[in-house]
Order: sequence, then structure tokens, then C-alpha cells
Amino acid sequence: MKICYSEKEEKLFRLISQVGKEVEIACYVVGGFVRDKIMGRPTNDIDIVCIGDAERVAKKLVPPATGINIFKNFGVAQLLIDGFDIELVGARKESYSRNSRKPVVEPGTLEDDQNRRDFTINAMAISLNEDDFGHVLDPFNGLKHIQEEKIITPLNPEITFSDDPLRMMRAIRFATQLNFTIVPETFEAIKNKAERIRIVSKERITDELNKILLSKKPSIGFHLLFISGLLDIIFPQMAQLSGAEYIDGKGHKDNFYHTLQVIDNISEHTDDLWVRWAAVLHDIGKPATKRYEEGHGWTFHGHEVVGARMVPGIFSRLKLPQHDKMKFVKKMVELHLRPISLTNENITDSAIRRLLFDAGDDFESLMMLCEADITSRNKQKRTRFLENFDMVRRRCAEVEAKDHIRNWQPPVSGEVIMETFGLEPGIMVGVIKKAIREAILDGIIPNTKEAAFELMAKKANELGLKQMK
Repeated sequence: MKICYSEKEEKLFRLISQVGKEVEIACYVVGGFVRDKIMGRPTNDIDIVCIGDAERVAKKLVPPATGINIFKNFGVAQLLIDGFDIELVGARKESYSRNSRKPVVEPGTLEDDQNRRDFTINAMAISLNEDDFGHVLDPFNGLKHIQEEKIITPLNPEITFSDDPLRMMRAIRFATQLNFTIVPETFEAIKNKAERIRIVSKERITDELNKILLSKKPSIGFHLLFISGLLDIIFPQMAQLSGAEYIDGKGHKDNFYHTLQVIDNISEHTDDLWVRWAAVLHDIGKPATKRYEEGHGWTFHGHEVVGARMVPGIFSRLKLPQHDKMKFVKKMVELHLRPISLTNENITDSAIRRLLFDAGDDFESLMMLCEADITSRNKQKRTRFLENFDMVRRRCAEVEAKDHIRNWQPPVSGEVIMETFGLEPGIMVGVIKKAIREAILDGIIPNTKEAAFELMAKKANELGLKQMK
């Protein structure tokens, strides 16, 4: 088949072809670039396999190449040319030991290099050599599998996944991103080799999880992870959401598939990875809080609080960041039921202020999560919930315009309190600050410096503190 290149791509490939000829090293474009060009997907990452010393080819490309990095131990060269991220590597063949996904590598042929690829759609190559420039080499029918939208390993899938278990995650990730089907034989091998994923680092697993989560419809990947048995191993807390239990004919919804719907819902509105993680974890506390109450049915009281407490541990185990991103997700999980409790016409301004204060800059993300959490198939119920959330938004806008609670800073700082009463940092300062904050949020005093200063003096007097002269 003929692949259409941009003018910049054609120029680049002709340059590499000329350099390869000069140093007598055959060069081929391989992997994802070939797949994506055939599928019409944009890409600037280009992998080049050299049948020989990739470093020699790379050095001859300077200039125009910039940002060149040579990794001698791995036979890899990375460089930039005209906006393309290019990696050149010598063709190799690999052999694996039982307890590691790091192969023993030795120089090989193009055939060896294609044999070691994870999937047929990634095993195609484009020749950059003078004799057959532009010719596609497709030994495993990758082009046919693209047309059929199938994920298939080039060689025996049991061996492929045993050698490098991360390929199981990659199969599911590609199936999710491309909306392809993993063929039965390949998927059965994933199920059979699921336990092998334990030898893969948490960082590599989470990188694939994040790519699944950032796809157009993440539920595809999480469903495949679940039914393959991988999710039980890499993220058991999420797998434990699965299942619906019945007592006296009363059951609860399957919280796993509810969560997948919430993830898909929110993915229609944002590409923010951490908002999507909030959707993944919003009900994570439900298994621990599930109770059956006679005469009432199933309850999950406090699951938002329990779930929020679980977030730091989950982030730690998955090697996700422990700083502001984790705190954001924790806050979203803890607050995700609050707006629904405010869908009453008679709700007080105080409750609205507290939501605005607690949500702060993340108010819109919280409301997006709440709206995504509506998964009822009953159109009337969905409409009613959405109208209720519109009412909450209006009430919040009204109160914010009046009281300026979002991004609220106390009118009287801790430094002023310490200076006024000659205090060192400590519990007394916190007591006074909290009294001022609560009074403003409850509407007892206005959000002004004068009112806050007056309450500060009153509270300090109650605590037996005297103002410095």
C-alpha cells in the first residue's frame, strides 16, 4: 500500500535514507508511527530501527538534528528534527528470564526486531532504503488487523505476555484508545497470565492506567481489566466495587459498573486526568460502608468520608503524586455528596457558604463530578437531578456575589492576632481564627475586617487575653 506523508515527513525520511546509504546501514520506520499514519492519526513520535549502529546514523544527522542524546548501553539515540521526536535504535532480538521483564538483548535482523513487537499492528515497518524506499513490510498482517480492528500478538500470546507482562496492559490500552477488539486467543492468554503482572513496576502499570483513563471512553479498558483478572491484582479496591447483593428482594446497584458510567460521563466534558481520577474513586468507600437495614434496604452511610481517607493510600500504592493532585482528588471524593444535599429551596445561606468555602477554586470540578454521577436511565429522574444541580449553581452564584466566600481569606490573619495579643504561634491563635471563620460562614457577622476585629477582641476577652498597648 502507499502511505501519504506530509512534505516535512518526506523530507525527513529522504534525509535519513541518504545518511543510511552513506554509512551503509539500512534504516526502517517502525511501530506506532506506521500504525498511526495508516489509521490517519496525528503523530510526531518516530521510531527508526537501524540494522547496525544507530549512533553512527544519529551523529550524521547533526545538523539539522538538535537535542541529541546517546544511550550507549542501550544502543539508542534520541534527537529532534523539525518538530519530530525521533528515536533510533539498533535492530535486536530478545530473550527473557522467568522473574524479570527486562530482556537479554543482542543485535539482530529486522525480522528479529519485528518478532519481538507486542502486537501485529505495531510490527509493521517502512523501508527508508534506496532500493525499496517507502515499501511497507508487514510480516504479521498488521494492515489487515487494523482494517478488522483487532488486537493480536505476532507470536504465541502466552509467551508474549509471559516474557513481558506489561504487554497485557498495553493490549487493553490499545483496545481502549483505538476501540479495537482483543481477539479471543489473545485475551484468553491475558487471563491465563494475569498473575505475571506482579513483576511489573507500579510506575509502569499506572502509566498504562492513566492512558486508559485519558482515552475517549475509559470504561472499555476498565471493563477489560476487570474481566481479565488484572484489576483484582493492580487495583483491588476498584474491583471490590463489583457486584449487587440482594436480601428480601432488595438489592443495590453494581457500584463498579456505575463508576464506569460516571467515568465515561465526566470524560465527555474534561480531559483533566485528576478530575477523571476523582470519578474513579468517588464511591471507593462503598464496600467498606455497605449495610443492610431492616425495613429500609442497603445503605452506604459515610462512604464519602471513608473513601476520602482511602485516597492517600491508593495514590501511594499506585505511585501517583502525593501532593496537590492527591489532595484535590481526596477533596472531590469527600465533597461529592454535598451539592445533592443542597437541592432544597429552603436550604440556608450558611450551608451554601460552607460548600463554597470547602470547594474553593474546585467548585466547577465538583459540580461536574456531581452531574456525571447521575447514571439513572429514567429520563424524568435525570432531568429532575440536573434541574436541582442548576438550582444549586444559581444559589451558589447568588451567595458568592454577596459574600465572596470562594478563595476566602480571613479578614484578620494569624499574624495580626499574635501581634495584637502578644501571642506565639499556638492553639489560642487557632481558636480565635476558627471563631471568626465560623461566624462569617454562619452569617453571624459580615465578611469584613471591622466585624472580624470586633469578634476577635470579644473572643480574646473570653479566653482571658489582653490586648498589647
